[in-house]
Amino acid sequence: MRHGRDEAFTAFMAARYPSILRTARLLTGGGPQAEDLAQEALLRSYRAWHRIGRLEAAEAYTRTTMVRLLVKDRRRKWHAEIPAEQMPEVALAGHEDRTATGVAVRKVLRLLPPAQRAVLVLRYYHQLSEEEIAGVLGCSRGTVKSRAARALTALREEGVLAAVSFDCDRS
Repeated sequence: MRHGRDEAFTAFMAARYPSILRTARLLTGGGPQAEDLAQEALLRSYRAWHRIGRLEAAEAYTRTTMVRLLVKDRRRKWHAEIPAEQMPEVALAGHEDRTATGVAVRKVLRLLPPAQRAVLVLRYYHQLSEEEIAGVLGCSRGTVKSRAARALTALREEGVLAAVSFDCDRS
């Protein structure tokens, strides 16, 4: 039984780890905190593999776990190593614009508190509805809407969304 679980989890990791890590980077702003968050969520997913049931549900379960860990532990600190002040982005030739965009998005998201950041990542990166986000965060749809509105207002006040318009009521 465990052997089958290990194979299924290994297949899941091989297929979805880059996506999970991208989500963790968006949620945390990058760096070692993103890797810690992704690894902790994956560890919890592995432990719950017998309850997840379907391979298709594994990424949603892991993403939900990451968001809950982030929101629950707002003071997540890195104590194991002292990270470099500026980590270089590793990119393939021809992907400079994509890398620069990713760095810029993570920098902008770091301006927000974790709960607001989680709402924007789930809404605009993962394309979840307000109801789905409320389920992930364990809050009401109204809370999701107010967090999204506060986040977008804060980003507009910082001048990063001056030329961008978002539809907050999209479901």
